[in-house]
Amino acid sequence: MVLEESLDAEQVRAFLDAHFSETVSDVALLGEGAWSRAFAFRRGGKDLVVRFGSYREDFEKDRLAMVFAGPQLPVPNVLEIGDAFAGVFAVSERHDGLFLEQLDVESLRRLTPNLLGLFDALREVPVDQSASAEWPADPSEHLSWHEWLATSVEDDGNPRVGGWRGELARDSAIEELYVRGVKALQSRLVDCPSELHVIHGDLLNRNVLVSTDALRLVAVFDWGCSVYGDYLYDVAWFTFWAPWHPGLDGLDLRSVYRAHADEIGLDVANYGERLSCYELQIGLNHLAYNTVMNDVDERARVARRTEQVLAGR
Repeated sequence: MVLEESLDAEQVRAFLDAHFSETVSDVALLGEGAWSRAFAFRRGGKDLVVRFGSYREDFEKDRLAMVFAGPQLPVPNVLEIGDAFAGVFAVSERHDGLFLEQLDVESLRRLTPNLLGLFDALREVPVDQSASAEWPADPSEHLSWHEWLATSVEDDGNPRVGGWRGELARDSAIEELYVRGVKALQSRLVDCPSELHVIHGDLLNRNVLVSTDALRLVAVFDWGCSVYGDYLYDVAWFTFWAPWHPGLDGLDLRSVYRAHADEIGLDVANYGERLSCYELQIGLNHLAYNTVMNDVDERARVARRTEQVLAGR
């Protein structure tokens, strides 16, 4: 168990009172992901969020993403990042709404113009084409988009999610799928462009808030998985995970986005091939992730979906 998982509202209130040298109110657990735990609180009449985690780079990415903010890309302001307990904290503005993946298909259809606007806004952010796919980049490395895709499914000993390769190989069926999938991924890279765009990389998992009437986006946060690469990767994130969410499954974003691209005159050469490549990377990456998390049931579900991608479904 990492430290942030053991934090409760009383510990957080005591920390915030001491940090701000004043009493805060309405401290309550909002939710948690794999790498951080979030609490709501009020200070000076404002609704705020404090998150605690072990990886400063995730919160720094949230702060860097503020430069992308616009009407179709509402990024909450990060007000402060600092050290707390044995890790890091970040204080941000709080926004209310529904998580995108909670919506049913009719609500998602109402949201679709703004969801497409979000994809467009990400694609239109100016990016230095000489940049590394990873941002902020390690000065010792410079990965192209193709290199990032290829290496992202390798066990590089990363302290956060490394060390999974041997354990994955213990399941012969998963191992066979993984080896076959990596080979297929490498063969599909030729269909993918090298031009760089901003990719959020995790637009589900309670990272996008929408208004209760599903007519506008309220907030896009948690930029820890962000990279520079092909803008269709974010579309593939939805198409891969759609079977987990009935509303998304019913929306058929693959067809919706293609029609949108045709309508605005956007060239999406090798559209199906690119989506398939990125869906495959997502599947392989999450075979590894769920091995690290020791979630055998979810790994089996990801394996079935990855088999579908390999079969062209």
